[in-house]
Amino acid sequence: VATGLKCARPDLSVWVVTGDGDALSIGGNHFLHSIRRNIDINIILFNNRIYGLTKGQYSPTSELGKRTKSTPMGSIDNPLNPLCVAIAAEATFAARTVATYTNHLAEILEAAGRHKGTSFVEVYQNCNIFNDGAFDHFTAREVRDDRTVLLEDGKPLVFGKGHDKAIRLKGTGLEVVPYQEGEKVEGLLVHDEQGPEYIAYLLARMDYPDFPVPLGIFRRVMRPTYEDLLTAQVDLAIEQLGEGDIDSLFHSGETWEIS
Repeated sequence: VATGLKCARPDLSVWVVTGDGDALSIGGNHFLHSIRRNIDINIILFNNRIYGLTKGQYSPTSELGKRTKSTPMGSIDNPLNPLCVAIAAEATFAARTVATYTNHLAEILEAAGRHKGTSFVEVYQNCNIFNDGAFDHFTAREVRDDRTVLLEDGKPLVFGKGHDKAIRLKGTGLEVVPYQEGEKVEGLLVHDEQGPEYIAYLLARMDYPDFPVPLGIFRRVMRPTYEDLLTAQVDLAIEQLGEGDIDSLFHSGETWEIS
């Protein structure tokens, strides 16, 4: 629906609001192909790691061992990482925020709305009924400085209450190292929203307790949108073949009468 609407009315700002179960399970096909086509729509995925509307079954993002109504002995499914899926599908805008970080949420959604192409935003959202406290271990006020890191374009990945830790490239991976402001650290990772996809993927794989959880814009690049390419193709066909006539089309070529 969103694809058709944007192609028919490219002047509209189209927003798709979905969840971890909807986008990554029954809607997985739509999710992947919307991103790879780079349709100029905004996809907001509220991830609470549970099926909330259907009363508490495990979802594609539920942790291994998660006990739910549909996994009473614990989930044995390896969870999907929504950002990794989006980046692997070559998303031109991929970001993450937290529902309760209202200022940061507003900044990310505003940036997504300005982006020309598919914008994907994962929002960590608590489910009070079926998965309460799912993200408290790194988003709670008393621990978030040490357990999350803010991605800012052109700035090093520094975190901690005293800004005393940083992320460094180590071979083909990442590591946490001690840091002091102004100190030169070899291999220190400076965030680049237009950098290689594999760096964005590495960042998306970072998770507590081995790493701080990154929040912000992981990737923001430009390439032609689906609806622009479609419009150009239709215009070219009209230029080469003329406007066409639907009535003439229906009465052209070989026809059969079924009686």
